[in-house]
Amino acid sequence: MRSSLLLLLTVGLSATLSVQAAEKPVKVFILAGQSNMEGKARNKLLEYQAQDAKTRDLFAHLRKDDQWIQRDDVFIKFLDRKGPLTIGYGSPDCTGVELEFGTMMGNHFEDPVILVKAAWGGHSLFKNFRSPSAGFPDDMMQKELKDAQARVAKENEKNQKNDPLPTLDDLKKEYGSSYRNMLAEVKDVMENYATLFPQLKGTTPELAGFVWFQGFNDIFGAEQEYASNMRHFINDVRKDLNAPKLPFVIGALGQNGSKPAEGGMLVVREAQLSMNEVPEFKGNLKAFRADLLVDKAAEEMFPNWQKEPEWEHTGSDRPYHYFGSAIWFTRIGHAMGESMLELLKAGK
Repeated sequence: MRSSLLLLLTVGLSATLSVQAAEKPVKVFILAGQSNMEGKARNKLLEYQAQDAKTRDLFAHLRKDDQWIQRDDVFIKFLDRKGPLTIGYGSPDCTGVELEFGTMMGNHFEDPVILVKAAWGGHSLFKNFRSPSAGFPDDMMQKELKDAQARVAKENEKNQKNDPLPTLDDLKKEYGSSYRNMLAEVKDVMENYATLFPQLKGTTPELAGFVWFQGFNDIFGAEQEYASNMRHFINDVRKDLNAPKLPFVIGALGQNGSKPAEGGMLVVREAQLSMNEVPEFKGNLKAFRADLLVDKAAEEMFPNWQKEPEWEHTGSDRPYHYFGSAIWFTRIGHAMGESMLELLKAGK
């Protein structure tokens, strides 16, 4: 009798543990945008500053035993790359905001975390990331069509060819292409996470938040439409992911650094910040200014970077990529993490 009871208890406990394991969530965060969401801080610069006495304290929490930590509780998929979070998940040989943001999420949650990064350099909200409810910009598309047809006609005449002229339907295929690809990336991870990351087998993915870091390509002629497009984008993301109150963080455009923003950059930045005031976004969205986090050392050195022997220890790219500053990208990632945790706390 005792052995039978023990067997029943053992079976019951195993079933309970199995159910608990199956119900254990994995927090999924989407990181989307253009080249700066890809990440442009050179790994070589990170390695130097993580060991230099003047800057190593800024990166100490990301290292252990003089090596970069490879998380066993935070995983990342960035297009064709996947694995445990560590450096190198930016553009080739680079790192971005995902390192600091993912570290903060991993430290905060007892549950494991997945970062889905969908970012493509040079992709605008006006065109590539344009979401369904924004519709098509008819007037501008007519001009775009006219220009495209003129180019093809000129090439046909020059090369004695007879290629068909582009149609409006041809142009429409490009509008929203990155938006659709982003959703496809999320769908892939939500359905195949256990294959992508075998360590997570037996868990359940749960959308937890969205981070947006984009805007530069919209400052050249599409800036006035940005606020409208951003509002459509947020609503469409939540609708298409069936997450009506999905916490949404925006790193507002800040390549101006310490200088006042002007022209299209100012318009786009203010459009992004204006999302804080949209009534339906209150309590579930936060936009912050990236320019206030500027790496002043990189900013001051850049004008003469070719003559500065210390440039390779300070920055690694142009101003439009936040000087490729490991410090600036880490600060932005930290602000994204703080904003997300604030929203998650408010959501409870």
